[in-house]
Amino acid sequence: MVIVKSWQKIFALLVVLLLCIGCSKVPSTSYNPWAAVSLPTEAKLLDIAFTENPQHGFLVGSNATLLETNDGGNNWQPLNLALDDDRYRFDSVSFAGKEGWIAGEPSLLLHTTDEGRSWSRIPLSEKLPGNPIAIQALGTDIAEMATDVGAIYKTTDGGKNWKAQVEAAVGVVRNLERSADGKYVAVSAKGSFYSTWEPGQSAWVPHNRNSSRRVENMGFSQDGLWLLARGGQVQFSDPTKPDEWLDAQNPELATSWGLLDMAYRTPNEVWIGGGSGNLLVSTDGGKTWEKDRDVEEVAANFYKVVFLKPDQGFVIGDRGVLLKYQPEAAKTATTEPAA
Repeated sequence: MVIVKSWQKIFALLVVLLLCIGCSKVPSTSYNPWAAVSLPTEAKLLDIAFTENPQHGFLVGSNATLLETNDGGNNWQPLNLALDDDRYRFDSVSFAGKEGWIAGEPSLLLHTTDEGRSWSRIPLSEKLPGNPIAIQALGTDIAEMATDVGAIYKTTDGGKNWKAQVEAAVGVVRNLERSADGKYVAVSAKGSFYSTWEPGQSAWVPHNRNSSRRVENMGFSQDGLWLLARGGQVQFSDPTKPDEWLDAQNPELATSWGLLDMAYRTPNEVWIGGGSGNLLVSTDGGKTWEKDRDVEEVAANFYKVVFLKPDQGFVIGDRGVLLKYQPEAAKTATTEPAA
């Protein structure tokens, strides 16, 4: 009987401890600039892009999901493409003017020159290392494509011919990002190391992770790199020493075990999306953080945060979840007089 009571006390203490750990102490945002958009799909969404018309855009995702909007992202309609299989995963979409591209798995590349009214399939060599997972439209007939093993190719003739930009692949990657000036960073499949490449280099440059925590995702900050690691850890490279990293942060130590993506709205305003409707923001370049608790009830993992322009942003999640940035809400919040 004494042993049973002792175990009951221990169990009760563990419950209290878990509840305390689950209590988030990060401050709440004073306003919520995000609105949930109803979509005609429950597929996992993966990327978004707009044409030269800021009202006309496309969403892509799993199960050959392709959605189109003509009102800036408030309403979306599904498009069906004549493919041999509806299980293709559309990983990436990009537009330059009216010309657009979609890259996906297994080994799929689509091309449009009429703002998405019609799409043609670009044949890919059977010798292509890996599957295309990233595509960047760079101008008329010009695009850059990267695969899930870090092969990078460029076309200047609308996809008829592709030239390898790097001599060897880097190995299977969990994610891969491209900067506006053509640099790449890729995280290994297990998150144990990352690699960088920039135009002019013949090969990827590998880098060991700088902590025991596995790397979840990486991308480009205003003046270097950012890194998200397991356990909700955020880190920025040193602006004065690109090969070194500043001290790691845990914006929300108690609950941020699944931070998944980061994006800059302005040079100082940074948003991070995570698991279970977790959305954090910093207005001082990543020094301090706040939590947008108004979106916590959204039943989705926020896999991708995208700002096409400071006033045009989206948070992309699984199960057909999309949040749209509302600049009017942000403007109202910043101009309202204090109580």
